[in-house]
Amino acid sequence: MQWSLILLFLMGQCCFIDCQLYEFHYIKENKTWTEAQQYCREKHTDLVTVTNMKDMKRLINISDGNKREAWIGLYDQTHDNRTWYWSLPGLEFNESETKWIKGEPKDNKHCLDYWYFNCGMLLHDASWLNVDCRCPSFFLCYDETNKTHKYHLIREKKSWLEAQSYCREKHTDLISGTKQLQDEEVKEVMKTTESKSFIGLFRDTWRWSDGSSFSFRHWNLHFNNQKLNRTQCAMNVFDDGGRWKNENCDERKPFICYDDKLILIKENKTWHEALTYCRQNHSDLVTITNMDEQRWIEEKTKNASTEFVWIGLRYNCTLKVWFWLCNNWAWDEQDECNKFGAMEAGGEHQLFKRNGSERFNFFCTN
Repeated sequence: MQWSLILLFLMGQCCFIDCQLYEFHYIKENKTWTEAQQYCREKHTDLVTVTNMKDMKRLINISDGNKREAWIGLYDQTHDNRTWYWSLPGLEFNESETKWIKGEPKDNKHCLDYWYFNCGMLLHDASWLNVDCRCPSFFLCYDETNKTHKYHLIREKKSWLEAQSYCREKHTDLISGTKQLQDEEVKEVMKTTESKSFIGLFRDTWRWSDGSSFSFRHWNLHFNNQKLNRTQCAMNVFDDGGRWKNENCDERKPFICYDDKLILIKENKTWHEALTYCRQNHSDLVTITNMDEQRWIEEKTKNASTEFVWIGLRYNCTLKVWFWLCNNWAWDEQDECNKFGAMEAGGEHQLFKRNGSERFNFFCTN
């Protein structure tokens, strides 16, 4: 059985918790990026990974007024191995769902400016085009708060980074993912123009130190005009609203580490055994209270060794309702349905109802 994640969040709303499954730490010592990475891995979890604009606000808020810039966990040492991403956090790029026009995407390394052909555009016939990110063009924004008109064609010509910045400031983000692009409202909007428009599709060679695949980027608006050299690393610039710039990794800078409070236990246990283990050794089985936590947990499930992963969700047979452990409701063991919630480790990481006697990996929180 599958459920809507939105309904699950509503059922957990009485928790009133934003437990922040990871914490940030600003380190004032000046180190190279590699030295900073080693320090963070020894004393914390790793150099900071940034997943969304909420994380960016947290980074900015750790400034004491004297900070100028600091290393984050994003680096480029991949020798031109570029990967496609969506700008909107939480969406994974699927090559089988692409709608490139014939001959796209361009990747001609003999072309002087091949490096810049890293952004996607939508044509009026719904096909995709790979273009230079610097070329000013119309663009499509997505607004998750507007239930009547979710998609907006902006008839101002901007570079891709400028378009992304505009959408994040005035709406939610650039339109992203095949589900949004196939929406009937988008088709109607595109009928009003013959111009091609930027969408939230981009590719780059940057990777996160902890190995996660989060697509969030927050570059300064001059980033695409820079010719990149080898061994580039990213830093957060506090004086520029927290935007990022690339720098030689051998420069010595302060840096930001993070502590991961989410722990994947790669032992196969029943739900009750997992609950006991977490409460004896850590804090509890994990509770999901918002989409940011959902995405963080989804990323971690990729390392599981079982098909599903137990979380702190259970079913009350008498009330016929699902609830999170954070509700702290008592349950009658005489009325035990033995039905619990588990997240699938692959696919779309949906939540499923599973028998509590099955044995899976599980998530504890500290």
